[in-house]
Amino acid sequence: MNTDPIADYLTRLRNAIKASHRVVEIPSSNIKKEITKVLYEKGYIQSYKFDDSGVQGTIKVALKYNPSTKQSAIVKLERISKPGLRKYAGHDNLPRVLNGLGISILSTSKGVMTEKEARNQNIGGEVLCYVY
Repeated sequence: MNTDPIADYLTRLRNAIKASHRVVEIPSSNIKKEITKVLYEKGYIQSYKFDDSGVQGTIKVALKYNPSTKQSAIVKLERISKPGLRKYAGHDNLPRVLNGLGISILSTSKGVMTEKEARNQNIGGEVLCYVY
């Protein structure tokens, strides 16, 4: 049994990028679906598909690469809040990644969103990960 499903999700994406895979298949959960939607909206992945057939279901993520340099749109995925040590940020001190070039994904009372959206809505939450 996996104790940190979000870290597993990020690791599967990281490994697929290092192996230059086009598509990666990940076991599904609601929080993973929301993180996938945020990554798609911000342009870090090409597309995604939720397959709910079966017990748990899967998420198929098509990774995005630069056609000329073959470099991934995602340079680094970093897990911040872990099961052993949760990291929370209030609306007044939300983290900025690479001075605004990257995103941090938060789990808030209004759902999963980026720190920019949370700053606009004036809410804080748990800092799940950094993506750049």
